[in-house]
Amino acid sequence: MADRCHVVLIGPQGSGKGTQAARIAPRLRLVHVATGDLFRQLMTRDDELAREVRSYYDRGALVPDELTLRVLLQRLDELERESAEAFRGALLDGYPRNRAQAEALDQVLRERRDSIAAVVHLAVPRAVLIERLSGRLICPQCGATYHIRFSPPKTAGQCDRCGSALIQRSDDTPEAIARRLETYEQQTAPLLDYYRARGLVVDIDGNQPIDAVTEAILAALEPRVGDPSRCRSS
Repeated sequence: MADRCHVVLIGPQGSGKGTQAARIAPRLRLVHVATGDLFRQLMTRDDELAREVRSYYDRGALVPDELTLRVLLQRLDELERESAEAFRGALLDGYPRNRAQAEALDQVLRERRDSIAAVVHLAVPRAVLIERLSGRLICPQCGATYHIRFSPPKTAGQCDRCGSALIQRSDDTPEAIARRLETYEQQTAPLLDYYRARGLVVDIDGNQPIDAVTEAILAALEPRVGDPSRCRSS
C-alpha cells in the first residue's frame, strides 16, 4: 500500500484549475501544491535551492525539469515533517507539464512508496478559454482580479478594493493566449494519453458553472481517494 496518494490536475490556462483545486483539496483532505506558488514563495527565501532557482529567473531562462522536481519534492518533504499523520497526499497543480516530467515524477514517487490515484482533466472548448482569459483584468496596486463578463468591478475599469485603474496583462491578449494554448496542446495535452493508458484519467466538463464542476470532480475522485486503502503503490 502506498504511503501517500496524490492527484494530478491537468487543463489549459483558463480551465479553472486554481479555482477547483482550492475547492476540492480541503474536501478530499489533500494539500493543494501549485508549482507557480512554490516558485514565488521560494523567491522570498535565501537558501541554496532558492539561489539556484533565482539564477535561472535572473537571466530569463526556464527552470530545468530536474530542478522543478526538486522544488516539488522539498515541499512534499516539508508537508510530511509538519503533519506526517494528517498528510494524506497532494493535489498537484502545474506539474507535470510534459512527458519527461511525468516519467521523472513516477520514478521518485515509487521510491517514496507514494502513487498517483487519479489525473483530473478539465476539458473546456478553445473559444471559451480565449473568452475567459481575454476578459481578465487585474489591479496593479493590490493584485485583485476581475473579469469583464463573469466578475466585473462595481465601477468599470476601477478596482473595488483600492480604487486604482485596472489593466489587462500583456499575455492576456487573444494573440498571446492563442500561443499559450498551442504550447499546452503540444507539450501538456499528450500527457493524457500517458496517464490514460494506466486508467488514471478522469475527464471533467469544465464548461459548466463552478459548483457543477466541483461536484463532478468530487464524485469522480471519492471512489479513488476517499478510501486510503484503495491507493496502491505502482
